[in-house]
Amino acid sequence: MAITQQLVRVPQAVLMTCRHSVHELDRLCSFKLAPTSDHLDLDWAPAGLIQIAELSGMDPHPVAALRRALRGDSEVSPAYRDHPNTIWEHPVTALDADTVGGVAAVLGSLPDAASVLVPPAGHAAWNAFDKAPQGLDDPRGYLILHLTALLEFYDQAARRRWAVVMWWD
Repeated sequence: MAITQQLVRVPQAVLMTCRHSVHELDRLCSFKLAPTSDHLDLDWAPAGLIQIAELSGMDPHPVAALRRALRGDSEVSPAYRDHPNTIWEHPVTALDADTVGGVAAVLGSLPDAASVLVPPAGHAAWNAFDKAPQGLDDPRGYLILHLTALLEFYDQAARRRWAVVMWWD
């Protein structure tokens, strides 16, 4: 079974409940607590998105915001690492609603975020890029597809003033 990164938008109160209840966090990570429309499957794109943005030579502030959007700030509940359904090496992390707003603002302020964070095919960054999933014919297209989805996901979470929880499943 493939392990891919999952994100879910939730009200701040749901995040707080998950911080205190391993059972509720498991329900969230089992896709039972939030509607499908509030989930985002990023496949294996996160490592590639972070690497190509870092290699692109752009301003480090948006790159840090992207990294934060994909890695979170804090572990939701360290007790969840002992739950039988979790992947111990990748703890469930989150960004609270205020932080989501800040991350969305930084990423949304870029004139053409997808082209800025994922440079054109001829850019020197692609010479050192090695984080694409095996067998991709168009790594740039793959990354832009997932980055665009991520930007829309965060924009919607920020508009609703919701938190974002992320994990590998």
